[in-house]
Amino acid sequence: MTIRAGHDVTEAENGAVALRNHEATPADVIVLDVVMPVMEGIETIRALRKSDPNVKIIAISGGAPSGSSTYLKYASNLGAHAVLSKPFRNSELLECIDSLLSADVDRQAAC
Repeated sequence: MTIRAGHDVTEAENGAVALRNHEATPADVIVLDVVMPVMEGIETIRALRKSDPNVKIIAISGGAPSGSSTYLKYASNLGAHAVLSKPFRNSELLECIDSLLSADVDRQAAC
């Protein structure tokens, strides 16, 4: 675990590992790519929503322009609080994380 920008960060190489990590040590915010090996992001969001309906999720994607927006819209419909399309600046991600952490967010964040 490393500390970056004042946050504890745990990395996972795929959605299945992320889900196991969250079940063992719940995170306040999960940032996940929609396209991942083993368990892709959409499936991971579904599993996270079943195991922890209140976890805050930021979905990111950098696929083809039309594919990226489709994936992110689907992620949003499944319960991602925020979506970011690659490329994005580190400051955008940090602002989004801070926004989710500082507010009682039920759904979409202004990220």
